[in-house]
Amino acid sequence: MAGSISSMLLLLLNMAGALLAPRAPDSLPAADDEGVDFFFFPFLVLYKSGRVERFMGTDTVPASVDPATGVASKDVAIDAAAGLAVRLYLPNSTAERLPLVVFYHGGAFVTESAFSPTYQRYLNALVSRAGVLAVSVDYHLSPERPLPVAYDDAWAVLQWALASARSGEADAEPWLSRRADLTRLFLVGDSAGGNIVHNVAMRAGREGLDGGATIQGVALLDPYFWGKRPVPSETRDPAERRWLDRTWSFVCAGRYGVDDPVINPVAMASDEWRRLGCARVLVTVAGLDVLAARGRAYVAALGASGWGGDVRLYETPGESHVYFLLKPDGEKAAKEMDAVVAFINGNRPLESSESEVSAIS
Repeated sequence: MAGSISSMLLLLLNMAGALLAPRAPDSLPAADDEGVDFFFFPFLVLYKSGRVERFMGTDTVPASVDPATGVASKDVAIDAAAGLAVRLYLPNSTAERLPLVVFYHGGAFVTESAFSPTYQRYLNALVSRAGVLAVSVDYHLSPERPLPVAYDDAWAVLQWALASARSGEADAEPWLSRRADLTRLFLVGDSAGGNIVHNVAMRAGREGLDGGATIQGVALLDPYFWGKRPVPSETRDPAERRWLDRTWSFVCAGRYGVDDPVINPVAMASDEWRRLGCARVLVTVAGLDVLAARGRAYVAALGASGWGGDVRLYETPGESHVYFLLKPDGEKAAKEMDAVVAFINGNRPLESSESEVSAIS
């Protein structure tokens, strides 16, 4: 019993990976405190009254000019009534037009935001290093707004960004209309955000994008995928698998089964894979991450599907889920950033003694 509890605790902390150390509640949720509906440790507790108490990922920082990189950021309300907003990032660059990156943050679909210090730091670094204009999406969170709301928000913001970039109207968002290069459009996201990136790219392949825009590449950083049956090298521990099944059901309010393609792309048929609406894919995984096996399986399935684009795997041994956000100044995080930047700039991701890059056609 003790071993099983220890294993589960490590699993959940691993899922929390990049987020700041959780603020422990003053006491564990008690049965007589409104009644606990679901305790999603270490992220939040949902009470039967509908009240949600989050323990982490709620801190925010204002938009600013970053003194270290010179990257400027600002917030834009896309739909104030619906509470849909973004944070834009512009590098200190003289280039007339810049690649456009639409970024979706992680947090298990239940925590974090586009305005958190974790993602402010990461986007400042990415925008500076890659020389891109970025739109960081503040999608709605579960359980208040369970999936597919986040998917719909993600799609709506992408369409808004494209329309803004094409617009010649005086009231158009100027950073996008004056600086975005829609021939170099990328989607990037970590963990739950990586899941969102995949699903947005699939929708783009099925429906097309307004104005005939195309996605050049997608980067799925330690993406959140799962499935009922283990893939090679994935945990077979029944308690771990039951918990991941339960948490997925929680974030989508039971709408999607654990083998639905939105969470288990590996289960898709080859003809479905071929609808993925982009030319290049980068998937990163961390060796100690319980989700790493599913990321590797994603690369293998896409490569074998006949999709025809270029898919690459970047693996960092000895690290946990989205470690590059928790330890952004480390050597391994710097090398992973190099790989993402190289991918956006059209170069082969860098190899190192700690990482392997695989190309599958």
